Order: sequence, then structure tokens, then C-alpha cells
Amino acid sequence: MNFKATSDTPLTEEQIKQVVHQAFEHYSVDNEKVLVIIPDTTRTAPMPTLFRTLHERLGKTVEKFDILVALGTHPPLSDAHLESHLGIQLSDFPDVGFYNHHWDSPEHLYSAGTLPESKVSELSGGMLQETVNVTLNKLVRDYDKLIIIGPVFPHEVVGMSGGSKYLFPGISGPDFLNLFHWLGALITSSALIGKADTPVRRVINEAAKLVKVDQFTLNLVMDGRDMKGLYIGDSTDAWNEAAEQSRKMNTMFKPHPFDRVLSCAPEMYDDLWTGAKCMYKLEPVVADGGELIIYAPHITEISKTHGKLIEQIGYHVRDYFTKQSNRFKNIPGGIRAHSTHVKGLGTFENGIETPRIQVSLATGIPKEICEQVNLGYVDPLSIDVDNWGRDDERALIVPHAGEKLYRLENDPFGLDSQ
Repeated sequence: MNFKATSDTPLTEEQIKQVVHQAFEHYSVDNEKVLVIIPDTTRTAPMPTLFRTLHERLGKTVEKFDILVALGTHPPLSDAHLESHLGIQLSDFPDVGFYNHHWDSPEHLYSAGTLPESKVSELSGGMLQETVNVTLNKLVRDYDKLIIIGPVFPHEVVGMSGGSKYLFPGISGPDFLNLFHWLGALITSSALIGKADTPVRRVINEAAKLVKVDQFTLNLVMDGRDMKGLYIGDSTDAWNEAAEQSRKMNTMFKPHPFDRVLSCAPEMYDDLWTGAKCMYKLEPVVADGGELIIYAPHITEISKTHGKLIEQIGYHVRDYFTKQSNRFKNIPGGIRAHSTHVKGLGTFENGIETPRIQVSLATGIPKEICEQVNLGYVDPLSIDVDNWGRDDERALIVPHAGEKLYRLENDPFGLDSQ
């Protein structure tokens, strides 16, 4: 049974409390150990309200109530950042454990099992044929229930985020993470993004079955900073309902492609690894041969976690890697995937790489680094955001990019075919 609250206007705190209380009257977790898995600061969500509501409802009735931040491969949150994220002082909650995920630390991980080659091949449509070890944060074994909280947005790797994605890659180890990210790159972001049922989602859901701890989810549908949907229940039916509302609310259709797109990254993206969402969400509306500029003067580095590897291989179209597989066999699939998603669609024939569009950075990353990683450079000081593209119907500026997906009305990838 699922519980939900939806509205054309922002949900009030009272509406959120009401549906949460209804859900936990049905899904009793009294006297149990509960681990609440939450998004980090790169996702828009009303975490202070949700934390306060859940703690008020469950804190005195459960045996244990702890928080784990689903960081994926993002850097850990400091206490100060976590306090800001949750709207609390950690010292006011001495009985609550607050934990960051550590994706690359074997001592923090355990193996939930393996997905055999036959299953991976079946779910990936034959694109991948390998057995993969599914590891995730070993904290989950210490709890009776996992409560997964997170917004559902169009997503470049899995199609629509949320649900089991907060396990994988949210709290997973590297092997499985690299496998399904590379699967997403092979299919391409343009073919996946905004779709609920994708091969990558099927692979993730299959891995989630290996986690032998009861799971249920709070799936948020955000419209900018406003929450207009909250679906509480399992990670399939409740998530599917949230995904359907989100893809309708967070997909913007345009009648024609644009030669120039200025995609402005909000402050919550503090490196290109996260700020690249400003490319993924807008690639579909850039005309062939056009230019997409990621405008983010506050971004000064490629990736806080993976910068050295990305600077080593640069940004390239998918076939640059698939047609030179031996050359890049030791580069993790997640790194190759990020590279292809940022560069976008294109070809690699007879040693010549031809991207469909030009991707340029107007950031704090120096020109020489942009050129080194095979991206264009635009001096951010040369851009007048208030007047950029004015009176040019072939130019598009998106002031707060990264969460809403832009597609053409005659989308060749058929967004409505789920």
C-alpha cells in the first residue's frame, strides 16, 4: 500500500506531516532499528522539513534512528554542511548517528552478492556480459528498516532518479557503480534521460533485491524549490507514480533547436562532475553544430574526487572509447561514462572525433585545462547574463539549470514511449 500527497501548488508542512504519519501508522517501525538514507546537497529537497517530520514521528518509538548521506562518489559532508542541509544543530540530537558514505573504502563496504553474467546480459540487452560484485555500505546490515528519501528527477544514466538509485550508486561500492554507469553511456544519455523504464533501472532494481533489509521510500517530486508530490511506499509502485509526475512536471518542450544555449549552474554544483547536469538536461535542444556553454564562475575544478583521471583521458564521444577499448580498459566505467555524457553524441571514424555539438565552459577552470580535457573555453567575464541572447530566437538561456530536462516537441528519442 502506498501513501501520497500531490498538489498543483507547493505542499505545506502540514500536508507533508499528515501523509508521513499515515504511512507510518501502516508501516510500523516501532522498536526497530531504522537507517534513513538521504540525498546530499547536490539535490534540491526540503530536508529540514523531512528530517524534522520523520524524527518527531519515529524518534521516540524506534530503537535506533540514524542518518546516512547517499553521496555516491561525492566528497563527504562536513558537520557544518550537514547541519545546514538538515536545518539542525547536530548536538541537539545526541541519540542520532550521522554518517557519510565512503564509496572507495573497502572497510566501509560489504558484498550483498553478485549479479551473474547471464542476468547482466539479459537486463542490458546483451550490451554487457560480465559478472559483477554488488557491494554497499555495511551499515545497512545493522538495521531492520531502510527509509530512503530523495527527489525524483530526469537523470542522464538511469532515466529517472530516486528509489533504488539512492542505494546504487548512493551507498554502493565501485564495481557495480562503474558497470551500470558505463551501460548508461553505451545506451547514451539522450536515449535514456527522462524515461522511467530503462535497462539501467532494471539492473539497479535487480541489485536492490540482494539487499536483505526491508526498504521503503519517500519519493519527492520537486518543481524548483517547491515540493508538489510525496509518494511513500515501496521502491517500485510508489517510485513509478513519482517518476510519472516528475517527468511531466520537469520536462520542458521546445518547438525548435537552439544554436546557442547558456546553461547556468546553481551554487549547489561545486565542480564540473556535478555541474555537468547543466549539459545533460539541455543537450537534446541544442542544434547540430551548435554550442552549449556551462556558465558557472564559482566552479574552479573538474572533479573533487576524480579530477586526475578525467584530466588524463579528457572528454570524448562514446565511440572514442568503444573503438579503442584496449587503450581505455583500465579506466573505470564511471569515469568513461561521465566523459561521454559531457561531450554528448558524436562519431569517431578513421581516428577523427566529430561531436554533434560544441560544449564550452565559462567557469573558474583555466583555459589551458579546458583545452587539455577537450572542451571549449569562454571567459565568464565576457558574458552578460542579463542580456545574453536577447532578441535571438535561436539562443536559449536557462538561469537555474541541472534539474529540469529540455526536449524538442518532435523528440526523436520518443520520450512518451515508456
